[in-house]
Amino acid sequence: MRMYDLIAKKRDGETLTKQEIEFIIDGFTKGEIPDYQMSAFLMAVYLKGMTNEETAQMTLAMAHSGDMVDLSAIEGIKADKHSTGGVGDKTTMVIAPIVASCGVKIAKMSGRGLGHTGGTVDKMESVPGCHTSLPQKEFFDQVNRVGISVIGQSGNLAPADKKMYALRDVTATVGCVPLIASSIMSKKLAAGSDCILLDVKTGNGAFMKTIEGSIQLAKTMVAIGEHNNRKVAALITDMDTPLGYAVGNSLEVAESMVVLKGRGPEDLKLVCRELAANMLYLAGKGSLETCKEMVEQAITSGKAFEVCKQMFAAQGGDTSVLDDCTKFKQAAYQKQVFAQESGYVASTDTEKIGISSVLLGAGRQTKEDTIDFAAGLILHKKAGDRVKKGEPLATLYTEDETKFEAAEKMFVAAYQFCQEQPKKIPLILARVTTEGVETF
Repeated sequence: MRMYDLIAKKRDGETLTKQEIEFIIDGFTKGEIPDYQMSAFLMAVYLKGMTNEETAQMTLAMAHSGDMVDLSAIEGIKADKHSTGGVGDKTTMVIAPIVASCGVKIAKMSGRGLGHTGGTVDKMESVPGCHTSLPQKEFFDQVNRVGISVIGQSGNLAPADKKMYALRDVTATVGCVPLIASSIMSKKLAAGSDCILLDVKTGNGAFMKTIEGSIQLAKTMVAIGEHNNRKVAALITDMDTPLGYAVGNSLEVAESMVVLKGRGPEDLKLVCRELAANMLYLAGKGSLETCKEMVEQAITSGKAFEVCKQMFAAQGGDTSVLDDCTKFKQAAYQKQVFAQESGYVASTDTEKIGISSVLLGAGRQTKEDTIDFAAGLILHKKAGDRVKKGEPLATLYTEDETKFEAAEKMFVAAYQFCQEQPKKIPLILARVTTEGVETF
């Protein structure tokens, strides 16, 4: 078997066999297939696509390129959730404790920030003392004892994906559904959970810009899960505007705690409740309506917040900041950004808002950058809101006041105004399961 022939086969639009796909993934992971041949193969996939069967087989081969986590030492059903990334997307810190408090185990491996989108691990580490790197036995013991642990991804989880993504990033092959789906699902299959809920963000602040593209991606990932005997469903959620009002690490943790206590922004509350209910449904906890009632009870009783505190405490975190978020380290400098005209906020370029928070220090511009956990921004006006000239649109926070100029310029460029109230976009746009697509 030669890589040259397999590149030509995919270039000509033919279907690869399971053995051929395994040869490619195994050879590239071991360094036997050079970058230039793999780059050619990725471009062939980008241009010619893959069948669902091919995509599922490639995903499984990528998953098996490294450690396959065996969660059998954890009692009960294990559920996982993955978001395709967004701005202000702090849902894991809300829904994971809710689901765990309802009796479904959460043994979750999460990532760090990527580009303009935040990462759950970075947010968790903004809680003083919190460790997100645990030995496997300690990880399993905590899930059995508390019901939940969220840690950073293992260094050897789907190494083929890590190598392939590095190539895709520099060969203009990132935006390809089979490659995106196999990248996400290879790590999820390797992580070992029984059921997986996917939160596929769509809009200007997401990697998928259209609902059509998001549904296509969701259907592909659900098919991969079904092919590999996992229960998988997806919600398509809006990312044309940030979720909630806080963007930044400790700022988002603080907002998440408010939601777990039953208060907070309506958009964040709605999305979190829907995601949590769908996770419980996948885990076999009853009808969707029953699961929604369980979510409400977990929040109103305070049980979900207590489980959240237990998780942070078990991982060394100072839970006093969760009880009283004013105890988080405060940014040295803050600055308000004011509206330059009156009217309605017609739309926001969510990606630019995310970049603005990165410029303030809340994210990384290079992988060597250190995150300023207190940096970020609090929105005061979002799409659809009425605003008067001179009213504050947001407050920016940073440890380095020289960062305000670039961050403010980026933030102001994100806002568009109009004189008539714009049409409201639904937060939950569609639900994708093995049974089909339900749009809202």
